[in-house]
Amino acid sequence: MSEMLSLENVVAGYGEAKVLDGCTLSLHDGESLAVLGRNGVGKSTLLMTLMGHTRVHSGAIRWLGRDLAGIAPHRRAGIGLGWVPQEREIFASLTVEENLSITALPGKWDLTRIYGLFPRLKERRRNWGNELSGGEQQMLAIGRALMLNPKLLLLDEPLEGLAPVIVEQLCEAIGRMVKEEGQALVLVEQRAEQALQLTHRCVVLERGRIVHVADSPTQLQDMAMLDKWVGVRLSEV
Repeated sequence: MSEMLSLENVVAGYGEAKVLDGCTLSLHDGESLAVLGRNGVGKSTLLMTLMGHTRVHSGAIRWLGRDLAGIAPHRRAGIGLGWVPQEREIFASLTVEENLSITALPGKWDLTRIYGLFPRLKERRRNWGNELSGGEQQMLAIGRALMLNPKLLLLDEPLEGLAPVIVEQLCEAIGRMVKEEGQALVLVEQRAEQALQLTHRCVVLERGRIVHVADSPTQLQDMAMLDKWVGVRLSEV
């Protein structure tokens, strides 16, 4: 597999405030990565940095061999980065199908494939965005990002605040993306065990630094070791 993304000693944050402190990692084509850690350690900032919404103080970020620093945030979707923020940011005044179609770029992900991944969206395709439940909105946000046909999908806590039955459905869909479609993704998630079940590798962030790296299947066999960094495992509460 060829290297898709690399970060080298990246220090980044908001204005003069530095949140990421020397982050180094790489991701290869078709690979999935879980980013774990407590609240406030820099997980979402990592994704924001990849999308160009933070100030990079030092270090280098390369995407498909290119320096990301020279690419404006609004152009990053066009070069293969798909982002689903915590806020979802769907268009309330558009229908489900319009939300999906408005971002579409050529590729394997089209309406048929999205509706196959999320049958509920097909049922609700004529409903307005503001008529959807929280779980349906999350499905729509993920589907809309996939319609960009991204090389890399960035998911920021997609399971947060959702009912167990919706969490199960989303985990099944994410698992299909990774295992059947070969979709590369970075998954920021508080539910450590579920994140590990869905990914190839994991990193743990603590105070803006990557303090642990492992293969996800191996890490699943030693969840106790993660407790000192991750804390309560939400899949158990």
